[in-house]
Amino acid sequence: MNLKKINPNLQKALIENGLTEANEMQQETFSTIKSGADAVIQSPGGTGKTTTIVLNVLQRLEKSQGESTRALIIVETKEKVMEMEEMFLKYGTYTDLSILGVHDKGDIDYDKNVISMGLDVLIGTPNKINAMFSSAGFNINTIKMFVIDDADVLFRLRHDAIVQRLSMSIEKTQRLFFCSQITERVEVLADKIMIEPLFFEMEE
Repeated sequence: MNLKKINPNLQKALIENGLTEANEMQQETFSTIKSGADAVIQSPGGTGKTTTIVLNVLQRLEKSQGESTRALIIVETKEKVMEMEEMFLKYGTYTDLSILGVHDKGDIDYDKNVISMGLDVLIGTPNKINAMFSSAGFNINTIKMFVIDDADVLFRLRHDAIVQRLSMSIEKTQRLFFCSQITERVEVLADKIMIEPLFFEMEE
C-alpha cells in the first residue's frame, strides 16, 4: 500500500490481504486524516470507504492504550457493523487493538461489560450507541476519532440529532463524515460540529 509514512505492520497486513495499491480517495485523504483534522469525504458507493475508515483508524491508534474507547464509528446497519468488525480483525492482525461491534439486536448489558473492561474501537448503529452512552455514563472524552459512515444515508434517516448530541459530549476529537453524496444535511451538521473541515469529493 503506497501511502506516505504508513505503519509498517499495517502495510504488511494490507499487502497480505491483497491491498497493494491505494486508490485515489485513500491517497488524497491519508495525510489529512493522519494529522487529526476534521473532514467530509465523498466518494461513490463501492469505492472502498469502509476500507479507508479501517486503515486510517488502525494507522492513528496503532496499539492498545488505557481502558477507554478511542475510536467511535457509527454505521447504518447490523450487517455494516459486522462487515467493518471483520475488516478490522483482518487488517489489524499485527496490532493488539480491541474491537467491538454493537447493534440493535445485541445484548446491551453484555456490550456495556465488554466496554467497561477496556476497548479501543467501538463500531455501532446510531440507536444502539445512543442507548449505551445515554444510560451507562461512560467517559467518551477519550475518543480521538469520531467517524460517521454513510453520513448522507444516516442523516436522511434523521439520525443527525444523535450524532450531534454524541459529538457535543466529546470535548476534543477528530470528526470524519464519509458519504456517497454531500447533501445539505451533511453540510449543515459538518458546519455545526466540525472545526474548519476539509471537503474531499471523488469522481466516479
